[in-house]
Order: sequence, then C-alpha cells, then structure tokens
Amino acid sequence: MSKAPEGRIRVRAHYRRKPTARSAKRMSGWAVAGVVAGVWLWGQVFGFGDAAATPPPSEPAPGVSAAAGR
Repeated sequence: MSKAPEGRIRVRAHYRRKPTARSAKRMSGWAVAGVVAGVWLWGQVFGFGDAAATPPPSEPAPGVSAAAGR
C-alpha cells in the first residue's frame, strides 16, 4: 500500500483532503445575493436619507421670456 500524498488521507479506495479547522464560516453566493437584495428592498421601501435632501427653492427664478425691468 502506498503512502497518501501530503495533506490527504486514504479513505477506502480513494484519497480525501484532511479536514482543517476554519476560524470563520464562508457565506455562500446565495447568502450574499440575499443580503444584497434585502438592502436594495430596504432602500426601495424606506429610502436612504430622503429627508436629508436639499429642499427646492421657495420662489422660482424668472424665465428668459419674462420682461426685465418693466
């Protein structure tokens, strides 16, 4: 019986990677897409700071067709 390659163990008739301890779990692609969709929907329903927008001017400026000085 031959020795297993570095970082692998022999399981029945094939080689398998050795399990390693992961400090943090990775998020799947679907989880990331779900978070992005949730943020987008939150922005659509509640908005992102619409109250902080500049208010429109209280008095509109005269247009070009208005007579000046009469």
